Amino acid sequence: MQTPKFAGKLARDFGKRAGRSLAKQVHLPYVGPVGLWVILFVVVPLGFIIYFSFVTIGPFGKIIPTFTLKNYQTAMAAGYGRILLRSFLFAAVTNVLCLLIGYPLAYWIVKYGGKWETLLLLLIILPSWTNYLIRLYAVKLIIGSSGLINSALLNLGLISSPLHILYTPYAVILGLVHVWLPFMVLPIYASLKGLDPSLFEASADLGAAPFKTFSTVTLPLTRGGILAGTILVFIPALGEWLVPLMLGGGKVMLAGSLVQHFFIKLGNAPMGSTIATFLIAAILLVVYVCFKLGGRETLERVI
Repeated sequence: MQTPKFAGKLARDFGKRAGRSLAKQVHLPYVGPVGLWVILFVVVPLGFIIYFSFVTIGPFGKIIPTFTLKNYQTAMAAGYGRILLRSFLFAAVTNVLCLLIGYPLAYWIVKYGGKWETLLLLLIILPSWTNYLIRLYAVKLIIGSSGLINSALLNLGLISSPLHILYTPYAVILGLVHVWLPFMVLPIYASLKGLDPSLFEASADLGAAPFKTFSTVTLPLTRGGILAGTILVFIPALGEWLVPLMLGGGKVMLAGSLVQHFFIKLGNAPMGSTIATFLIAAILLVVYVCFKLGGRETLERVI
């Protein structure tokens, strides 16, 4: 006769222990607001994007809620894959250039910045506080036919006619590097700043040359900063549409430009959502690889 009561008590105890264990594992009191924010402003919008990629469009842009794979078939057959590959290439080139510029810059600030270190960091971050459009218009004025670069070269007699930089792929890459360079410098700076100086002393005591110390000690230990910078630069560069529009003059079509074209110009939300879904898949893959290779800790420290 005591069995039902005992079983009920055992079930309640097990439920309490399981709840406490779950709360400890996921830290529910701490991630609740953050989790709600992510669900409302990340998961839900992505869910709508994925949903619209599987529906069709009727006359006058009306959405017809009928499941179809036609959008994906059209995207694969219409040559949009080349635009996605071009976007990957532009994002990769931007990331490499930001790394080649940002790593020496961050290294110099850490090693030789001294009392000016904070000011130098502020000068790197300061352009990011300026309106995005104003910065792009500034770049446009600098590299235009009558801009600062061409005017200086013409006055010096180095060229006889203005260079055609604006509305070319080079202008787009220049704009991307200009916009996203600070986001490569900061994670690398955080990684370099966290290194123990005794490691360099030990390397020197063992007879390692400066370059050997850099390649065997500094560079491997700052891999997390490089990967975190890759996340912060490669991903937004992959989805850019305003830089190609303003500096490419509509002549350089990237994946972000294609999404903007379908959503805004054509009013074709299903096709725009389909291209955006391909971008989302690519972004998730890049984030996963960077996290697995060790970029997560540095990214959390920077953010």
